[in-house]
Amino acid sequence: MTGTLAVLGWVPPVFGHPFMRNAFLAGTGIAACCGAVGYFVVLRAQVFTGDALSHVAFTGALAALAAGADLRLGLFGATVAVAVGMGTLGRSGRADDVVIGSVFAWMLGLGVLFLSIYTSNSSGANGTAGVSVLFGSILGLSAGAARAAALIGAMVFAGVILIARPLLFASLDEAVAAARGVPIRALGIGFLALVGLTAAETTQAVGALLLLGLLAAPAAAAHQLTTHPFRGLALATALAIGAMWVGLATSYAVPSVPPSFAIIATAVVMYAGASALHGAARRGFFAGGPNGESLAIPEGIHG
Repeated sequence: MTGTLAVLGWVPPVFGHPFMRNAFLAGTGIAACCGAVGYFVVLRAQVFTGDALSHVAFTGALAALAAGADLRLGLFGATVAVAVGMGTLGRSGRADDVVIGSVFAWMLGLGVLFLSIYTSNSSGANGTAGVSVLFGSILGLSAGAARAAALIGAMVFAGVILIARPLLFASLDEAVAAARGVPIRALGIGFLALVGLTAAETTQAVGALLLLGLLAAPAAAAHQLTTHPFRGLALATALAIGAMWVGLATSYAVPSVPPSFAIIATAVVMYAGASALHGAARRGFFAGGPNGESLAIPEGIHG
């Protein structure tokens, strides 16, 4: 009881700061779309695509900064355009490894070019913008930016829910889905556009270098814990939001810990715990106790 009261007494000071309210508002929307999109990214084995789009986010943001435009214009424009382009070039709306590898190398080269242009033309006062692109600046979001991030995150999440059933069908059995009239190619390209939006969104929170952790780790943990698709989708979303909240709270409690690190570290710990639990279930640790009694295996964990 004392511990609970202590936690409850600690909550008001956190939300007493406008920057923390903005961070939690934006972070919740960003994490929700990361969890939902990430579930299908892992299911469809497109994690490498997410990694490539993280570099696109970095390059697009630097291109906008070098041109003197709003960072978000380059961030969202580049990631969505390249995601759709990769889907168009790939088979059945999926970017193959050759396409992804080519984009990966090309975007890294452009990123170096735009970084050189930006740093040579920018002053020391705004030179930190490039660092924020790499590592995120969720605690520095304004109220307007936080509301926009939460709204975009909610829209992406709604988009995933809207296409979840046909996307699941196409992900599990593409041939049968195509025979049933599911527009496989259009669905795949549309999903990659959502992945691009998610990558751009997440860059604002944890940066281009770390966004793959929030996109993949909670989703991979959900896949370890349940084989039920829609339960897994909900679990991935909940784990991503939990990682965001715990990471922000940790960064507030320990100011020397950057929020990006705390968020990703929490997500990775979640995945490690889910993997350990899954491995224990597969080895039969939940099948029987020391005296032969039966121990229940949580539904879906053995999948």
